[in-house]
Formats: sequence, C-alpha cells, structure tokens
Amino acid sequence: MARRYELSCPQCGAAREFFFRLPEWPLMTPGFGGDEPSEIIDAGQWLALADVASKSVPATPPARPEERHRHFHAMQNAVFALEEVLKFIPSGEQFVPDSAIWTAEGQAIRVREPGRFRRLRLEAVLKAYRGILEQLR
Repeated sequence: MARRYELSCPQCGAAREFFFRLPEWPLMTPGFGGDEPSEIIDAGQWLALADVASKSVPATPPARPEERHRHFHAMQNAVFALEEVLKFIPSGEQFVPDSAIWTAEGQAIRVREPGRFRRLRLEAVLKAYRGILEQLR
C-alpha cells in the first residue's frame, strides 16, 4: 500500500509526484514512525528538522497559553526528530553510519559538524530537549 502526492515546485512550477509506502498496520506509537529508521528522510535531514523546530522555541516560556501550546508542539517535533536520528545508529555503535546519510543536505551537515552524529551527543541534546518539553507542559 502507498500514498501518492502530486505537488508543484514553488520555485520553477515543475510537477512532482511522490509515493510513500504505508505500513501494513496503523502506527500507534508517538513520534514520526515505527521502530525502524526512515527510508525516505536521512539522518541529516532529521537533524536539520530538529534544529528548525528547536530554534522556534524561545528561551523563556511564553505566558500566553496558545503560544505555550505552539512552542510545546515545536519542541515535541524536535524531540521526535532526534529520536529518528538515533534509530539510524546500529546497536553497540557510537556514530550514525555514512550509509544513513544519502542526501546532499544531510551530507553537508555531516561535513560541517561530524560530531553532531555521535550517539552520546545526540542523547545529551535529546535529554535537554525533553527537559524543555517538560517546562512547556
């Protein structure tokens, strides 16, 4: 089973078609996917998503409930994205393998900041993000 999307490129207007394979059963887990690493989005792209989401959250939690709610969901997405990066690291290994970074975007991040793909660093950032998430709860 698959889901098909037809979109147009916002820059050039070219038609694009995307197919996403659907799981055989509904995903009932929190986050962006099941237990296996993504086959569509590479580890570097997940890391970039975590960066964008976390940078949208201010250092001081907002007082207004609707802003707090919006920032909570952004931080939750940052947590989920980092959890996705960690899925690429094989058990017993300490780094995201080169094979888990197949896009130009992901490879550019790896070249600029290779240490960001280390398990200990990812787990430390994830712990900090979860702490921020708790503050926003």
